[in-house]
Amino acid sequence: MKRRRLAFALALVYLWVVMIHFGALVFETFVIYPNIFHDVPQSLETTMTFMAVSGPHDFFPVVGSLSLLAGSGAVIAGWRVKSARYWLLGSLLVIVAGEFLLSVAYFWPRNTIMFTEGLDVHSAAYLQQVAQEFRTGHWLRVGASAVASVASFVGFLKLDRHRIAHTIDRDR
Repeated sequence: MKRRRLAFALALVYLWVVMIHFGALVFETFVIYPNIFHDVPQSLETTMTFMAVSGPHDFFPVVGSLSLLAGSGAVIAGWRVKSARYWLLGSLLVIVAGEFLLSVAYFWPRNTIMFTEGLDVHSAAYLQQVAQEFRTGHWLRVGASAVASVASFVGFLKLDRHRIAHTIDRDR
Protein backbone atom coordinates (compact mmCIF):
# COMPACT_ATOMS: atom_id res chain seq x y z
CA MET A 1 0.00 0.00 0.00
CA LYS A 2 2.71 2.50 0.99
CA ARG A 3 4.83 1.48 -1.99
CA ARG A 4 1.92 2.13 -4.39
CA ARG A 5 1.39 5.57 -2.83
CA LEU A 6 5.08 6.35 -3.08
CA ALA A 7 5.23 5.19 -6.70
CA PHE A 8 2.15 7.27 -7.51
CA ALA A 9 3.59 10.37 -5.79
CA LEU A 10 6.98 10.06 -7.46
CA ALA A 11 5.39 9.47 -10.87
CA LEU A 12 3.22 12.55 -10.35
CA VAL A 13 6.24 14.69 -9.42
CA TYR A 14 8.16 13.27 -12.37
CA LEU A 15 5.29 14.01 -14.75
CA TRP A 16 5.01 17.54 -13.37
CA VAL A 17 8.74 18.25 -13.79
CA VAL A 18 8.88 16.74 -17.28
CA MET A 19 5.88 18.81 -18.38
CA ILE A 20 7.43 21.99 -16.98
CA HIS A 21 10.61 21.18 -18.87
CA PHE A 22 8.73 20.55 -22.11
CA GLY A 23 6.70 23.76 -21.71
CA ALA A 24 9.87 25.74 -21.06
CA LEU A 25 11.47 24.31 -24.22
CA VAL A 26 8.41 25.25 -26.27
CA PHE A 27 8.43 28.76 -24.76
CA GLU A 28 12.13 29.11 -25.46
CA THR A 29 11.63 27.90 -29.04
CA PHE A 30 8.91 30.37 -29.97
CA VAL A 31 9.61 33.35 -27.70
CA ILE A 32 13.29 33.42 -26.78
CA TYR A 33 15.08 31.85 -29.75
CA PRO A 34 13.67 34.18 -32.41
CA ASN A 35 15.32 37.04 -30.50
CA ILE A 36 18.59 35.19 -29.92
CA PHE A 37 19.04 34.08 -33.52
CA HIS A 38 17.45 36.88 -35.55
CA ASP A 39 20.70 38.64 -36.56
CA VAL A 40 23.72 36.49 -35.70
CA PRO A 41 26.33 37.51 -34.52
CA GLN A 42 24.96 40.85 -33.23
CA SER A 43 21.93 39.21 -31.63
CA LEU A 44 24.23 36.85 -29.71
CA GLU A 45 25.96 39.85 -28.15
CA THR A 46 22.61 41.44 -27.29
CA THR A 47 21.50 38.14 -25.75
CA MET A 48 24.55 37.99 -23.51
CA THR A 49 23.88 41.51 -22.27
CA PHE A 50 20.21 40.76 -21.66
CA MET A 51 20.83 37.41 -19.92
CA ALA A 52 23.62 38.69 -17.69
CA VAL A 53 21.65 38.03 -14.50
CA SER A 54 19.74 34.85 -15.37
CA GLY A 55 19.04 32.73 -18.41
CA PRO A 56 18.23 29.24 -19.67
CA HIS A 57 21.59 28.02 -18.36
CA ASP A 58 20.29 28.69 -14.83
CA PHE A 59 16.92 26.98 -15.32
CA PHE A 60 17.42 23.87 -17.45
CA PRO A 61 20.19 22.15 -15.44
CA VAL A 62 18.07 22.37 -12.27
CA VAL A 63 14.91 21.10 -13.95
CA GLY A 64 16.89 18.44 -15.80
CA SER A 65 18.43 17.19 -12.56
CA LEU A 66 15.02 17.13 -10.89
CA SER A 67 13.58 15.12 -13.77
CA LEU A 68 16.41 12.59 -13.54
CA LEU A 69 15.96 12.22 -9.78
CA ALA A 70 12.16 12.05 -9.85
CA GLY A 71 12.19 9.76 -12.89
CA SER A 72 14.66 7.40 -11.26
CA GLY A 73 12.54 7.34 -8.10
CA ALA A 74 9.35 6.72 -10.09
CA VAL A 75 10.95 3.86 -12.01
CA ILE A 76 12.33 2.24 -8.86
CA ALA A 77 9.17 2.68 -6.79
CA GLY A 78 6.88 1.64 -9.63
CA TRP A 79 9.01 -1.25 -10.92
CA ARG A 80 6.51 -3.91 -9.78
CA VAL A 81 3.81 -2.44 -12.01
CA LYS A 82 4.83 -3.96 -15.32
CA SER A 83 2.34 -1.92 -17.36
CA ALA A 84 3.92 1.32 -16.10
CA ARG A 85 7.54 0.18 -15.80
CA TYR A 86 8.56 0.46 -19.43
CA TRP A 87 6.76 3.74 -20.03
CA LEU A 88 8.52 5.41 -17.11
CA LEU A 89 11.85 3.79 -17.91
CA GLY A 90 11.52 4.73 -21.58
CA SER A 91 10.74 8.31 -20.65
CA LEU A 92 13.75 8.46 -18.37
CA LEU A 93 16.04 6.99 -21.04
CA VAL A 94 14.80 9.52 -23.59
CA ILE A 95 15.63 12.30 -21.15
CA VAL A 96 19.10 10.89 -20.54
CA ALA A 97 19.84 10.44 -24.25
CA GLY A 98 17.78 13.23 -25.79
CA GLU A 99 18.44 15.87 -23.19
CA PHE A 100 21.54 15.21 -21.12
CA LEU A 101 23.85 13.39 -23.56
CA LEU A 102 22.70 15.51 -26.51
CA SER A 103 23.30 18.67 -24.52
CA VAL A 104 26.79 17.63 -23.40
CA ALA A 105 27.91 16.40 -26.81
CA TYR A 106 26.12 18.83 -29.10
CA PHE A 107 24.76 21.96 -27.43
CA TRP A 108 27.42 22.79 -24.85
CA PRO A 109 30.21 23.10 -27.43
CA ARG A 110 28.01 25.31 -29.63
CA ASN A 111 27.03 27.45 -26.65
CA THR A 112 30.72 27.99 -25.93
CA ILE A 113 31.38 28.97 -29.53
CA MET A 114 28.43 31.37 -29.73
CA PHE A 115 28.30 32.88 -26.27
CA THR A 116 31.79 32.58 -24.77
CA GLU A 117 34.21 32.79 -27.68
CA GLY A 118 32.01 34.71 -30.13
CA LEU A 119 33.55 37.16 -32.58
CA ASP A 120 36.76 37.29 -30.57
CA VAL A 121 37.63 33.81 -31.83
CA HIS A 122 35.32 33.03 -34.77
CA SER A 123 34.16 34.70 -37.96
CA ALA A 124 30.60 35.96 -38.37
CA ALA A 125 29.97 33.33 -41.05
CA TYR A 126 31.07 30.53 -38.72
CA LEU A 127 28.89 31.86 -35.89
CA GLN A 128 25.93 31.92 -38.29
CA GLN A 129 26.64 28.31 -39.26
CA VAL A 130 26.89 27.21 -35.62
CA ALA A 131 23.67 29.07 -34.78
CA GLN A 132 21.88 27.24 -37.59
CA GLU A 133 23.24 23.90 -36.38
CA PHE A 134 22.05 24.76 -32.87
CA ARG A 135 18.52 25.60 -34.06
CA THR A 136 18.32 22.43 -36.14
CA GLY A 137 19.49 20.25 -33.25
CA HIS A 138 17.10 22.03 -30.93
CA TRP A 139 14.13 20.50 -32.76
CA LEU A 140 15.50 17.05 -31.89
CA ARG A 141 15.62 18.13 -28.25
CA VAL A 142 12.03 19.41 -28.41
CA GLY A 143 10.92 16.14 -30.00
CA ALA A 144 12.71 14.10 -27.34
CA SER A 145 11.09 16.19 -24.62
CA ALA A 146 7.66 15.64 -26.19
CA VAL A 147 8.24 11.88 -26.32
CA ALA A 148 9.45 11.85 -22.70
CA SER A 149 6.40 13.86 -21.63
CA VAL A 150 3.94 11.53 -23.35
CA ALA A 151 5.68 8.41 -22.02
CA SER A 152 5.76 9.77 -18.48
CA PHE A 153 2.06 10.63 -18.73
CA VAL A 154 1.19 7.12 -19.92
CA GLY A 155 3.35 5.63 -17.17
CA PHE A 156 1.61 7.82 -14.60
CA LEU A 157 -1.82 6.74 -15.88
CA LYS A 158 -0.80 3.07 -15.73
CA LEU A 159 0.36 3.48 -12.13
CA ASP A 160 -2.85 5.31 -11.25
CA ARG A 161 -5.03 2.58 -12.76
CA HIS A 162 -3.05 -0.05 -10.89
CA ARG A 163 -3.45 1.90 -7.64
CA ILE A 164 -7.21 2.33 -8.16
CA ALA A 165 -7.68 -1.34 -9.05
CA HIS A 166 -5.88 -2.43 -5.89
CA THR A 167 -7.83 0.05 -3.76
CA ILE A 168 -11.12 -1.34 -5.09
CA ASP A 169 -9.96 -4.93 -4.52
CA ARG A 170 -8.88 -4.08 -0.97
CA ASP A 171 -12.22 -2.41 -0.14
CA ARG A 172 -14.28 -5.41 -1.25
